[in-house]
Amino acid sequence: MLVMVDETDQVVGWAGLSSYRARACYDGIADFSIYLDRSVRGQGLGKQLLQALLKEAEARGFWKVLSRIFTFNHSSLALCEACGFRQVGVYEKHACLEGRWLDCAIVERLFANNQPT
Repeated sequence: MLVMVDETDQVVGWAGLSSYRARACYDGIADFSIYLDRSVRGQGLGKQLLQALLKEAEARGFWKVLSRIFTFNHSSLALCEACGFRQVGVYEKHACLEGRWLDCAIVERLFANNQPT
């Protein structure tokens, strides 16, 4: 997990990796999450944080990183695209938030140096 703090040492962002699935056939694939406090959004910090997380994922030997993003979250989708992710599909009615079922875009990024053989 990476944590971003402001000048007063308050946490304003974090990014983390987790195993995609427990089965051995999915080894080398990581699921990622990222969050930025509203007070620091739009300053390029999300890109810095995600790039640092991707560097860490690649160093740990992951060959693919993926996530799911609400389809209406254009900022997060643009961030992922700017960091080399591609959208590979949409899960319909994948998450229930505040009583509404929402669709999630599936994004992935592959690391050429760590590709399985």
